[in-house]
Amino acid sequence: MRWTALRKGIVPALAATTVRAKAVPAESPLLRALDGLERRKGLDLAARPLRRVVHGLPLGRFRDVLHGLPLGHPLHPLLVQAPIGAWLSAGLLDAVPGTRRAARVLVGAGVVAAVPAALAGWVDWAEQQSDQMRTGLVHAATVNLATGLYAASWLQRGRRHSARGKALGWAGLGVVAVGGMLGGHLAYRQAAGTNKTEPVPHLLEDRWYPVGRVEDFPVGQPVRRELGEVPVLIVRRTGGQIHALADRCSHESGPLSGGKVSDGCVECPWHGSVFRLSDGANVSGPATAPQPAFEVDVQADGAVRVRLSGG
Repeated sequence: MRWTALRKGIVPALAATTVRAKAVPAESPLLRALDGLERRKGLDLAARPLRRVVHGLPLGRFRDVLHGLPLGHPLHPLLVQAPIGAWLSAGLLDAVPGTRRAARVLVGAGVVAAVPAALAGWVDWAEQQSDQMRTGLVHAATVNLATGLYAASWLQRGRRHSARGKALGWAGLGVVAVGGMLGGHLAYRQAAGTNKTEPVPHLLEDRWYPVGRVEDFPVGQPVRRELGEVPVLIVRRTGGQIHALADRCSHESGPLSGGKVSDGCVECPWHGSVFRLSDGANVSGPATAPQPAFEVDVQADGAVRVRLSGG
């Protein structure tokens, strides 16, 4: 009896300990190093002046194109396919006899294609949060190093130093892989470039939500309301029309209710993205995804209700 009681106490305890051990796996040194980049405040010494340079580029409306506004998502991930594909193909050809000229063409094409890809990346980088910018700076430095290695490879191949050119190319390919890993960490772990409003439809029920009365919304003044976990921007325009959008900016979750309202639009106070109040459409970036818009219903007694459009 004593052994049975003891076993009943020990076995569940051991099982619980095993479950806890499995639930908290040790973080890999690589992941610790990647996460540590965003805390390296010393990188800000280089990031701040570089950001000013990027902001000062006379790009005009082309800046929105580089952000990817016409696509609805960042352009940079699309553009990087060209240099990576060219360089990977060159690496494969370097292992095949009689393909020296073709491999050199691909190496050079990759170097040329890296220029617009880098420009789009820098334009996006200059509109990110500080922790993202630190990781992005290391990512950019890595890719620039790879581009330099490939440029040197192209020159060496042109001088008929084939072995040296191949070695530089393969070294560049290895550095590109590191840069790709950093880019993936930036995009998927730090959520740079992702649509921050995508969860909104999944957090709200398909119903009308009361948000106040007409007199609660001064004309032309942004007002913030909370629908559970979702903050909502409400603006009453001259003439009485009321508009409602998700309040967190799709770019980096900036509070639109703290922004400027003019010409039927609202401007994010963080990075300057502009959205149309009537339907949440992008007027200008860096945001590439629109704001979720709400239907508005004003009752006869002045009560205001909102419901997510398309619900």
